[in-house]
Amino acid sequence: MTGSKMTSSKQSLSMTTRGGVRLDADVYRPDGDGPFPVLLMRQPYGRAIASTVVYAHPTWYAAHGYIVVVQDVRGRGSSEGTFDLFAHEVDDGYDSVQWAAQLPGSNGRVGMYGFSYQGMTQLYAAQAKPAALQALAPAMVGYDLYHDWAYENGALRLQAGLGWAIQLAAETARLKQDEAAFQALYAASRSLPLNNSTPACPDIIQQYAPDSFWHDWLAHPSNDTYWQSLKPDLNAVDLPMLHVGGWFDPYLTGDLRLYRDMTARSQHPQHLWIGPWSHLPWGRKVGAIDFGPASVNSIDQLQLRWFDHFLKGQKTDLLSEPSVHLFEMGTNHWRQSEAWPQTETVTYCLTSTGLAGMREDDGKLVLPSELSAIPQPPDIFVHDPWRPVPALGGHASFPSGSFDRSHIDDRSDVLTYTTGPLKADLSVAGEVTVTLHCDADTISYDVSAVLSGGQPDGTVYNLTQGYGRIGQDRGASVRITLQPTCFCLKAGQTLRLSISAACFPAYPVNPGTGEQPQFVRLIDSQIMTITVYPGQDSFIQLPVLTRNPA
Repeated sequence: MTGSKMTSSKQSLSMTTRGGVRLDADVYRPDGDGPFPVLLMRQPYGRAIASTVVYAHPTWYAAHGYIVVVQDVRGRGSSEGTFDLFAHEVDDGYDSVQWAAQLPGSNGRVGMYGFSYQGMTQLYAAQAKPAALQALAPAMVGYDLYHDWAYENGALRLQAGLGWAIQLAAETARLKQDEAAFQALYAASRSLPLNNSTPACPDIIQQYAPDSFWHDWLAHPSNDTYWQSLKPDLNAVDLPMLHVGGWFDPYLTGDLRLYRDMTARSQHPQHLWIGPWSHLPWGRKVGAIDFGPASVNSIDQLQLRWFDHFLKGQKTDLLSEPSVHLFEMGTNHWRQSEAWPQTETVTYCLTSTGLAGMREDDGKLVLPSELSAIPQPPDIFVHDPWRPVPALGGHASFPSGSFDRSHIDDRSDVLTYTTGPLKADLSVAGEVTVTLHCDADTISYDVSAVLSGGQPDGTVYNLTQGYGRIGQDRGASVRITLQPTCFCLKAGQTLRLSISAACFPAYPVNPGTGEQPQFVRLIDSQIMTITVYPGQDSFIQLPVLTRNPA
């Protein structure tokens, strides 16, 4: 019987954890006697959704010869117990894998798939080393919860984190049938309450979600033992993993951190695919850019081949293909290699006449050899918390992706530095870094750095960006690592770096007082003056591919 001719059926089943908590799941079975391998997804949003925002429905996988189990984690959906973010996923994950392996018709081999929270449940289950778990496909995971999920270079990811906290709190209220709380939280999710007296912890979270993880995240603004205890411990784990990420996904650094960690010591294949996608959906149009037919979501077919190889033992030629696939924006095709591609560092220095915030033709990016020996005047701009520079696209705001930001770059509180028209194609892959010689007249300030490609018609589309919270203890040299990226600018286009002191509401407005976000009152935010000193101490470094695509 071929997989394409199979059909499937669904039933709801329950299991009991070692601590006596009932966990409920929907089980999708292929027609036939089997035995079949099992695909397990553990998620907190109600199992009927089954991550169909990015994956094919479980019946599709079942029709290809898999028993598919989609389970409500503890305290979510109809499962018993109290939901406590990630707290029970190691032990519950182990118990669930072993239970799934023993389902009637199972061949005892289990794989796990899923993205975001569902990706993290794979890692926590793997930490416990259940014997039946044979392969993983973690997508868009914040492997290090502090660096890859909650904070970025010391700055709280406000819009994504607060929005998620409100969503999970609303689900808790729904399960409790607390209609007043649900309605209030539902309304807040449609228009984030960012104008409360304490913007990072609005009244609605304090009133309706006193037990939310969000309070813990705010209470731990540095990478302390709280965060270290949440990171999955995979030191003793070695499984084949299919890693999936997106250039505009907020957790991409987690995908790469996990991939690099595993490839450094794994005896099993580790494959990496990064598309031009945001967190969801995974389609060809991300923001305002259509990345073409090559960017259409192919992960379902890829996962099927992955699990066919490792759970069914079928020859899919998967391991004869390059293990790294990176979508190159601009040429809109996939780069393939056996490892992360080799690059060389190309440096551009910032230069201007002091009017980089007033004229788009003043600030320039030049090669060090083109830098004038004459001292550069500083670029000074004023950040006003009454009208912070807004977020537009990128990886940390919603909607994510690439947009024309020329109207934002026209603001006087945004410094722009642009190359002349490129004489040859420029292909970049990896982590771009920005180093600035700068200071401010406040105890603390933020730096937002956006890298864009300029078109001859004057439009400017963001490619990657980074953000950081800067204290005076950092000195006059500030270094920001931007979101990993892969793009090609064509000859005639320009490269632009935009610098500002806010990217709101992706990150909270820095009040300038040094207070942590949970204590910041809206009324206390200060106007601040920031000075950037162009010249040899302010520059951008690009990981340029040594060979252009064929």
